[in-house]
Amino acid sequence: METWKNYFETMQEVVEKVKNTQGDNIKKAAQILAETTNKDGIIYGFGTGHSHLVVDDAFWRAATPANYCALLEQSATGSFEITKSYYIENTYGIGKLIVDYHRITPNDCMIIISNSGNNIAPVDAAIRAKEKGIPVIAITAVEYSNFLKTKHKDGVKLKDVADVVLDNCSMIGDAAVEVENFPMKVGATSTIPNVFLQNAILCEMVDILVKEGFTPDVYYNGHMAFMDENCADHNDKLVDKYFYRIRNL
Repeated sequence: METWKNYFETMQEVVEKVKNTQGDNIKKAAQILAETTNKDGIIYGFGTGHSHLVVDDAFWRAATPANYCALLEQSATGSFEITKSYYIENTYGIGKLIVDYHRITPNDCMIIISNSGNNIAPVDAAIRAKEKGIPVIAITAVEYSNFLKTKHKDGVKLKDVADVVLDNCSMIGDAAVEVENFPMKVGATSTIPNVFLQNAILCEMVDILVKEGFTPDVYYNGHMAFMDENCADHNDKLVDKYFYRIRNL
């Protein structure tokens, strides 16, 4: 089989495994999001390293809730000076600082994404959130996390702290495809199911709220807004509503 087709098939298997195993936890996570939204709370997404791509994907995005806020700590995302970010995401105190600095409250909730579930900052953020009574949803690779030696001084990983754990079913080593005569696998496996899972719980949240008679705030696509003044007005009103509540909007 051609390598690119192998990657496609491998990732389809990963996503299908997520679909077949994570339904109950998707519903539990979506219920937390719905309760947060009903209380006029903010859904905070946090991930360091490449996990920040997932939270960035849902922020101020077409077809996503306007009360979603991506916590993009530049020193830990790897967007700049990427090799330094590894040390930042494994520094004690960063996760606690993120939760406290953004004044996250029990009326809000957090989606914390870490494929390994083993870096210090995401684990610290989850611990601090639980201390403050903030619901935590984790997106992580459970098998991979179990395989790894614990980094955190408290002997816990992200999956051990969160209220709901969504398993992205990613492979150990976050690599998909073997190449003949090459010593390592290639093709990352975690980002795709992470994005699937986050969008799934956001979609399920909207469905829950609509069935309860609550109209959630969701953005139209920017090109739709460009062509339709009603869509533009809708989006502008949402930005005005959340502008002073979401720091980086």
